Amino acid sequence: MKSLAVRCLAFSFLLFPLLALNAYAGSIILGTAGSYSVLAGSTVTNTGTTVLSGNLGVSPGCAVTGAGTMTVGGTTNLCNAASLQAQKDLTAGYLQAQSLKSTGNLTGTDLGGLTLTTGVYTFGSSADLATGATLTLEGTPGALFVFQIGSSLTTGSGSAVIFINSLTGKQSTDPNIFWQVGSSATLGTSTAFEGNILALTSITLNTSASITCGSALAQNGAVTLQGNTISGCGGGTTTVPEPGTMGFMGTGLVILGGAVRRKLRLA
Repeated sequence: MKSLAVRCLAFSFLLFPLLALNAYAGSIILGTAGSYSVLAGSTVTNTGTTVLSGNLGVSPGCAVTGAGTMTVGGTTNLCNAASLQAQKDLTAGYLQAQSLKSTGNLTGTDLGGLTLTTGVYTFGSSADLATGATLTLEGTPGALFVFQIGSSLTTGSGSAVIFINSLTGKQSTDPNIFWQVGSSATLGTSTAFEGNILALTSITLNTSASITCGSALAQNGAVTLQGNTISGCGGGTTTVPEPGTMGFMGTGLVILGGAVRRKLRLA
């Protein structure tokens, strides 16, 4: 009997790391916007050969120019019910990302050369990634990275954002990287970017800039493309247990602990 109680107690302790891992309050859910490679508020402008793996949408605007040299892997929705709903979902996701508690203030720090682990990183104003520099994000698959940027996001030519799987030490992709941008984002020429850009105003991808495992989603302004590639990774949402779920897990631990104590007394 006592050995059974000990095993139950050991099992209960195994759950504590899960609670710690899921202690991140809040969730980012893009809803239908998660299926879009590009979503704009006013217009989408393209020059050169651009390839989008997901949907293309504009709302409340209706204009797309340069569509003839653009390959869209999903559906194109222009000022219709689907694009309107996607914009509503984008706004909700943007506000959720903005409301998360910061775990690190990087105001005034260039992202180039940094290696960051899972967390919520805040810039009081603009965020920059220097020309030719690399930002490394390291974590287990599905780790959550959120960048809360007060104004603009700008990357220099030839810069890169990469994700390293901490379990293997190898470069991989992560669907749960989010860039909440308070004004506009600009990716420099040949930037190799990763993550979902949620911009309040506009997004510009300069010549040959690419986004891997992510999207370019602008609420109010335009998305400007210049021979770019934006590829998804089957993600676009991240779900973290809500307080109610965590409370339920905690309650389960309390019940389990009580049962173990009773077994120990009876043994």
